Amino acid sequence: MTAEVLTPPKAAYNIIKWMRAYLGGEMPLVTDLELIRQMLPSTPYGKGVKEIKPPAPAPWFGCEGALVRNPDDAAEWGIFYNGSARQERRRFTIAHELGHFVLHRDQPPEGGFNCDKSSVYSGSDTMAVIEREANVFASNLLMPGDVFGKCINGSHVDLHLLSGLAKQFDVSFEALCIRFIQHTSQRAILVCWDNGYLDYESRSRAAVMTRARVRRTDDPQEPLPNTVAADTSVAQEWDGITLSAAAWCAEEAPYMKLTEFKHTYSERDRVLSLLLLESAEPRPWDRSWQDGDSFDSYDQFITNGQYPSR
Repeated sequence: MTAEVLTPPKAAYNIIKWMRAYLGGEMPLVTDLELIRQMLPSTPYGKGVKEIKPPAPAPWFGCEGALVRNPDDAAEWGIFYNGSARQERRRFTIAHELGHFVLHRDQPPEGGFNCDKSSVYSGSDTMAVIEREANVFASNLLMPGDVFGKCINGSHVDLHLLSGLAKQFDVSFEALCIRFIQHTSQRAILVCWDNGYLDYESRSRAAVMTRARVRRTDDPQEPLPNTVAADTSVAQEWDGITLSAAAWCAEEAPYMKLTEFKHTYSERDRVLSLLLLESAEPRPWDRSWQDGDSFDSYDQFITNGQYPSR
């Protein structure tokens, strides 16, 4: 019999299931990472480990997060985080490192699990595979699919809603937006701009299957003309502006519309653009999605509130 592949969503789901059993029902919206840290060594994911030490600020510069093994005791592990980071970022970092513990500790990369800011938070398609997997694990652990779905499904989506949910789950606004892209059945694209240039683009499954992608005109890519992202006089657009989808996506028909949202961070060097496109039929002949964004059918299954039989 072929061994079951442990994907990040499956691992996070199992931990949430164990937590619910321990707590006797539903968990609070804010996932208790301290309880998970203490619990993991006693689960199948902690085989051969006696303790994960309490997370601590990294004593070296440039570290966003790290998972380390005690050189004097192979059964003891520790987690470090950036001590100057905000609370919600520390939480994501700790969840990210717990993801490395569960998914990757038997095959550590050269140099160990020492994660910088871009690898932990960007969500970029170009990041190393294990960093992406740790991000997906953290996202599913901090925002369980069934709970997140209840908050999103049937709701009018705008940045007011997403910002409020970020506070409820105690995660960063960007992490919440990325989770929305992973979960939603809508055609949606999240674009992050760093100092005026494209940092990353994250697409929902429906966007990928309909070949909705941000049009490339430059390298590095700047915000496209006639979009809210390109309008420097608009710092925030949380209610959304409707415009032609073709302004953003070359494959879209002229009559298709999208709603564009914009959030500019206080430092004004980082901007998020959220695009919600009108529905369209999938393009089954297109296989370009196989080389881009990846989706886990199991994650799609449980985020819709459905649980597999065990």
